[in-house]
Amino acid sequence: MNVCWFSMSLQFFHPVIAQWFLSRFAGPTPPQIEAWPHIHAGRDILIAAPTGSGKTLTAFLSAIDRLLRLAEAGELTDEIRIVYVSPLRALSNDMQRNLQQPLDEILTLAAETGLRIPEIRVGLRTGDTPSSKRAAIVKRPPHILVTTPESLYLMLTSTRSREILTTVETVI
Repeated sequence: MNVCWFSMSLQFFHPVIAQWFLSRFAGPTPPQIEAWPHIHAGRDILIAAPTGSGKTLTAFLSAIDRLLRLAEAGELTDEIRIVYVSPLRALSNDMQRNLQQPLDEILTLAAETGLRIPEIRVGLRTGDTPSSKRAAIVKRPPHILVTTPESLYLMLTSTRSREILTTVETVI
């Protein structure tokens, strides 16, 4: 891998996120090297690459970076900023777990370096989500919402739920 591309691709990230990434991976994958500059520039992007090439982490790491920077600046409010639409309910549950672990590790590393970062919350909304949890999402929205196409449709057709989606900046 070209060292220049390697260092350039991680330059987009908060130092804590770059440090976490380097502690977990040998380096960015080709899809990450190609996509991160576009994502950080705010462009819409479609990543088509083989399974296991880091596509999901490519998108999520950039989104977590934005949330971390907002939190560090004291500007992270209770609103949904990122929606991840998973095609299947079972994948939604896996995705929430797969997202929560890196997020927890990044926030732990931030605390170890002396940064006081408030919790960055992940919520799950599928057809199996109990009404009490659906109401909680509306009352105190997570920063990242993992959902299915069907549940997103229901949220878009409900006035209260639709209102909390107006702050979404990223759809994965």
